[in-house]
Amino acid sequence: MSVKPIREYEDSGDKVFLIRGIIEVRIPLRYYHRIAKRYSREYIISFAEPRRVINHITKRQLVFITRECGIPLFGHPAFGLIDRGTNLIQVRPVTGCNLNCIFCSVDEGRISRTRATDYIVEPDYLAAKLEELAGLKGGGVEAHIDGQCEPLLYPYLEELLERMSQIKEIEVISMQTNGILLNESRIAMLSKYVTRINLSINAIDEARANMLAGCRYPVRSVLTHAKRIVDSGMDLLIAPVWIPGYNDAEIEKIIQFALEIGAGKRYPPLGIQKYIPYRYGRKLKSVLTFREFYNKLAEWESEFGVKLILSPADFGIEKRARIHRPIRKGERFRARLIAEGRMFGEKLAIVRDRVITVRTDKRVGEFATFEIVRVHDGIYLAVEV
Repeated sequence: MSVKPIREYEDSGDKVFLIRGIIEVRIPLRYYHRIAKRYSREYIISFAEPRRVINHITKRQLVFITRECGIPLFGHPAFGLIDRGTNLIQVRPVTGCNLNCIFCSVDEGRISRTRATDYIVEPDYLAAKLEELAGLKGGGVEAHIDGQCEPLLYPYLEELLERMSQIKEIEVISMQTNGILLNESRIAMLSKYVTRINLSINAIDEARANMLAGCRYPVRSVLTHAKRIVDSGMDLLIAPVWIPGYNDAEIEKIIQFALEIGAGKRYPPLGIQKYIPYRYGRKLKSVLTFREFYNKLAEWESEFGVKLILSPADFGIEKRARIHRPIRKGERFRARLIAEGRMFGEKLAIVRDRVITVRTDKRVGEFATFEIVRVHDGIYLAVEV
């Protein structure tokens, strides 16, 4: 189903331009009427002030990251590229989710209490940097589209996939999705580029699926599309999160379903994930130990005759050279704050061609002095000093 590039309407005293179903540009009507006779729609959308640009799904401020804006694509966990020293490159083109899962590790969705800002990355900019990084890695690269998001919300997905498919070092393109936005035409489009889809189905029972998603989750439709993915020639890995006390009985149903439809041709059919409560995620009381988790996976392996305890080797993941990391923990810098951060109380800064998340109450445009407190996997966090 095609998405109308720009839709116009009025809402709450604003003129609204909705671009590709997710980029919402709002201009107060009293200002819009003054300029509408003098400027084109394209000029108004791009330059009119005052205006607000927000994510239509989450209603959060939206930052559009282009090459011209100068924000690097290395250093942030929510957008750009993440290199963890293997032949797998994580590609994160967008933030924001159309679900409100009760166990979400990054507190995503419209009900989030911690996420303040969303991001969209220009596809050409993202693909160009991906090509540079893949060149460093060499052949046999897997590019995996994931992140703090539902990737199918990315309005330039086909453009990005086409560019990715032209990068000679990339052998595998994979992506995660909750499946809600899948339909026949999207599956046909994805099948031209994507090797494997990791589909997040956490329950077969409709009421249970809705409860876990924190909103309506059309599980019957998603199950139908899961079968279509298999029939399309793409590989399918079903990746439920096992939350003890919530979907224990559902996991066996999901295993049976995956095996019945023929998921997992080149790769394992299932990637059962352990629920882990994270500091800024949504927390539930019932948590398994890793020993309990893996013991149960071993039982299911024996019962269903399918491999469930997985390793990087099952996906052809191996160690490779890392991109240069020019910033060390403990270093101090003074830089201008150039954009709002992902969470409340955060801003973005640029140091040595890397984007830094700075915990500060200062405003965008001001300068701050900060110390780097985290550098893990080339993701940089700093606190103002």
